[in-house]
Amino acid sequence: MLCDVVIEDDRWQAAALEDLAERAARATLEHLAMDPEDWEISILACDDARIAVLNEDFRDKPQPTNVLSWPSEERAAEVSGVRPAPPMPSPDPELGDIAIAWDTCVREAAEGEKPLADHVTHLIVHAVLHLLGYDHVRDQDATLMETTEVEILGKLGVSDPY
Repeated sequence: MLCDVVIEDDRWQAAALEDLAERAARATLEHLAMDPEDWEISILACDDARIAVLNEDFRDKPQPTNVLSWPSEERAAEVSGVRPAPPMPSPDPELGDIAIAWDTCVREAAEGEKPLADHVTHLIVHAVLHLLGYDHVRDQDATLMETTEVEILGKLGVSDPY
């Protein structure tokens, strides 16, 4: 398994997060010509209270968010709009950690009139791309990241979230 999912909030069981995360993460790596068997990703399935603490601890933002990611190492491209180089397999297969919050995900899916599974799939693809050095701070990087997400989601049968 590519994804090691720790379910801290049992509501995630009903959403089949383990299956969604595995499918989304594998599709992301395969889209980027990376072998999912070479890598590991840890995912914490939590609630808004827990992710708010993590968001404050790591980003100085004391409020909940939908998903957070912590790459095991810096992988960003130096030039804006350039695809980050994929990491090479090594003895340490860890790409990084992801946390995803039930309450925010459910609310956003309802507000966007999207199936929860589609929204969660998008967020996992998004978070895995962050682990691989993609970002959306600079405009050209955001365009690259969103375009890549849409391509991956399309292969998974998920509509363009943008």
